[in-house]
Amino acid sequence: MELAGSRILVTGASSGIGEALAPLLAAKGATVGIVARRADRLESVLAQCREHSPDSAMWTADLSDVGVAVGVARAAIEQFGRLDALVNNAAISKRKLAQDATPDDLELTMRTNFTSPIRMAMEVMPQMIERGAGLIVNVSSMGGRLGIAHESAYCAAKFAMAGWSESARLDLDGTGVKVKLVLPGPIDTEIWLVQPGELPSFYEGPFVTAHDCAADIVTAMEDPVGFEYYTPEEVPGGWRQKDLVVGKATDCDSFLTGMAQMTAKP
Repeated sequence: MELAGSRILVTGASSGIGEALAPLLAAKGATVGIVARRADRLESVLAQCREHSPDSAMWTADLSDVGVAVGVARAAIEQFGRLDALVNNAAISKRKLAQDATPDDLELTMRTNFTSPIRMAMEVMPQMIERGAGLIVNVSSMGGRLGIAHESAYCAAKFAMAGWSESARLDLDGTGVKVKLVLPGPIDTEIWLVQPGELPSFYEGPFVTAHDCAADIVTAMEDPVGFEYYTPEEVPGGWRQKDLVVGKATDCDSFLTGMAQMTAKP
């Protein structure tokens, strides 16, 4: 899409990928709406956006509440007159053994990482279809293509986002509305922080900066034809993320056996 003159809503913009992405989009000439829970952090990001795009705006909201999330999408359309793109980036981690996770853990993770972003997409699609143009960018994860130990709820939500994105890309063909799926790998963000009552990630690095990931998302948004984007394409250390996904699909049993061995307790 042409970013200059566009109006874009970015979720999860108070830190990490969203915090890096919003100012990049503004520097490209987009009017940017940003949303997250932490108002003080959002205000700092908004100030950066307004250096390039003075009409940018922010909404402080907890997107684990589906009704609130849909309301933000409506408010952004009303504020800007239209939305040319929605970037669903907000997400939470949930690192627990599958046998230890509670129903509330599953519900919260699914609402935050899948239901709310997709409901926001559903809210913005009609006005995009009416204009014959628009873009929905769903930031999933490598955990949306690979099962990760201790992350059953997180992977379930990210797999769901990937599946919805593929189907929506087909259903929207010919409408002028495009869907793009971004699959970040080990990006240096707060999602790796150990939350109370949760387990640490077995992955300890190396990591890629949030700014580099955000730059890859900008490239994906400007790409006229692509759908699926791995960021980074190659992780520091020399392995390509897509190759890992293809290998898993080729021989899932061997992949799971290898992962179980890597994550086994000593």
